Amino acid sequence: MAAEEYALDIVVQGYPGKAVCHGGLGWSTIALLRGRGRIALIDVGSFGQRDLLIRRLAERGLRPDAVTDVILTHSHWDHSINWVLFPRAAISIGAQELDWAVGQRWGETPVPELYVRELLELPRTRRVAAGSAVLPGLTAHDAPGHTPGHLIFVLAGGERDVIFTGDAAKNRAELLSRSADMTYDPAVSRASIDRIWALWRQRHGTVLVPGHDVPMVLENDEPKYIGVREAAISAWFGDDLDTTTLFELRVAGE
Repeated sequence: MAAEEYALDIVVQGYPGKAVCHGGLGWSTIALLRGRGRIALIDVGSFGQRDLLIRRLAERGLRPDAVTDVILTHSHWDHSINWVLFPRAAISIGAQELDWAVGQRWGETPVPELYVRELLELPRTRRVAAGSAVLPGLTAHDAPGHTPGHLIFVLAGGERDVIFTGDAAKNRAELLSRSADMTYDPAVSRASIDRIWALWRQRHGTVLVPGHDVPMVLENDEPKYIGVREAAISAWFGDDLDTTTLFELRVAGE
């Protein structure tokens, strides 16, 4: 997928689900942009995605030290922890988001306390405000609700734009219902989702990349997936390590 001078690749596909019995699931989207001399990741996932992320980059001929930019929509652990994999990258995060994150009580929120504390002092950290061009052609917009300083990013392309919503709109259900799971203020989240819809409708063919779902385009003002939702768990439910059971996490018929 291309947007003007950038090639867009979904390195890890997000998933619109929650774990029932074992705490957070946190399967978030990780997007790769290459172009204009930059190799950038928008959100970088958590520990559970670390080996996968390294492997997927290697499949594309990339090592972590080749990444020039890490761009974080917000500070939560499932989107931010793996910034430590990229020793040469500038780390962009909303200025308001970082200030809020470091002020949270330890152990009580999804903010990874030690990681955001390190970001506060890291010379490579770039504090971003709405309206800033994080990369040439990639602009930050305020989208609070999930967190107070959450940002979304809009990539201006020749034929189409691309909107990276992070968890301001995690999935198709939130986009359609205009309501959000995990928000400090439902009205604030609704206003941000309305803003996302306005940006999405501005240009035909614009691609929306959510924080926990498959990319979408609008057809007759209806979100349509580009690709198929995929997720599965392999479990040792047999009598030896050679026997596994595969559970595919998808709707029947997809």
